[in-house]
Formats: sequence, C-alpha cells, structure tokens
Amino acid sequence: MSRIGKQLITIPSGVTVSIDDGILIVKGPKGELKRKLHPLVTVSVNDGIATVDVVNKENKKERSLWGTFASHLKNMVIGVTDGYKRQLEINGVGYRASIQGKNLKLEVGYSHIVLFPLPDSITGTVEKNVITIEGTDKEIVGQVASEIRAIRKPEPYKGKGIKYMEEIIRRKAGKAAKATA
Repeated sequence: MSRIGKQLITIPSGVTVSIDDGILIVKGPKGELKRKLHPLVTVSVNDGIATVDVVNKENKKERSLWGTFASHLKNMVIGVTDGYKRQLEINGVGYRASIQGKNLKLEVGYSHIVLFPLPDSITGTVEKNVITIEGTDKEIVGQVASEIRAIRKPEPYKGKGIKYMEEIIRRKAGKAAKATA
C-alpha cells in the first residue's frame, strides 16, 4: 500500500478539481493548473475530499504512480490557493539584480549582463540582494530558481554567487602562506 497515495486530500472552498479526457484540472483563486493523468491512475472527488486510486495495488509500478499522483494533486491544490515561493540571495561585491519587464537582469561578475527571461506563470521581485520567485506550479518555481542559481553558483572560498536563502555554503580555507626559514 502506498502511504502517501491512500491519504485523503481535502479540497478547500473556492477550489474545484475535475477530470476531462485524462487531464486533471485544478482551479482556484490564484489560477488554474493542468496535469495529464496516467491511464492506471484514477481520481475521484466527493464532498470536498479527493482520493487517488490505482487498478492493482499490489503492482510496484502502480503503487509508485499512486503516491506520485497523490503528491501532484496535493501540490496543485496548495499552488492554486497559496502559491509557491523560492528566495535566492546574491553575495559578492558589485553583484546585483533587477527586473526589466519579464526579464531578470543579473550583474554577477561576468564581462556582460545576463538577462534571464521569466516564464509567463512566474513573477519575480528583487529587493536589495534577494530575488523572490513566485508562482502556482511547484515544479516550475523550483526549476526557475535552480536555473537562476546555475548562472553563478556560490563558490566555497569567498561565498560569492547566487544561493538559496536557506542554503549553507561550506567555506574552505585558502592557500596557507609558505614559511621561510
């Protein structure tokens, strides 16, 4: 049995969950999310509670699909009600970021300015040295934050670069000076 898959998912008021031609549709105050369902997975909604089920609960592949799609549905419901947010911090002398229309403008030590286009479903804000990425889809928010971090990963000697707010960078000691006798 899938421990995650057999949990009941409560649907808050103002959120609707429907299935149309094998596509799971979740609508809420922050928007609408869609995801294609696997043919072996079924979703049923009764009295504000959604349940995810599979054809054969003893098959290992179907059990994994059961838990995966239950997590996807739960994340979709949270996304259309509260949304998701990731924060990145820029460290380094002269390193800065700003928003220009739908682009994130980064000056992170390269000889050129890096323009990162934000997807339509994502909003970005910059305050001092903190970049905030917000959206309804957890996967897209995480992917965009990861791609921004990859532009200039934090380095272990001085800690310069772009890192997640909760990330801890392990610092290394520099070269030791050679003692002359």
